Amino acid sequence: MNITTNSVVTFHYALSDNDGKLLDSSHGQDPFTYIQGASMIVPGLEEQMEGKRVGDTFKAVIDPAKGYGDFDSQLLQQVPLEKFGEQKVEAGMQFQGGEHGVFTVKEVADGKVLLDGNHPLAGITLNFNVEIIEVREATSEELSHGHVHGPGGHHH
Repeated sequence: MNITTNSVVTFHYALSDNDGKLLDSSHGQDPFTYIQGASMIVPGLEEQMEGKRVGDTFKAVIDPAKGYGDFDSQLLQQVPLEKFGEQKVEAGMQFQGGEHGVFTVKEVADGKVLLDGNHPLAGITLNFNVEIIEVREATSEELSHGHVHGPGGHHH
């Protein structure tokens, strides 16, 4: 069966940047499972999965626009360190920013905290090495619930 809209796809992947630095991998863990066409993976990878089948292995190079977006300097903001009260603040920490999502602390200096609202992989070309493990039709229940059920998916 080829991967088409509403297929449940199970795959292993290794994700690296253009310098070959490994950013993430499913190897040594359970493979990733999703519903094709349900926007559960980055758009560029979902496009390249279309038509593949069990046993296929391939490299997908995804530009930022079809990955986690371009880096937006307007999502950088500097706030006074005192806004964090007694909490220790260090580079790399993440904070929920209400309606604005998650912010990552980029730098703490001179009584100011530089926060970044971009996704950590924004602006990065994504290099996926993919191996398709399983492809099947999604059940009507999976489609109505918007997620995969059973192994690799949600368990009710």
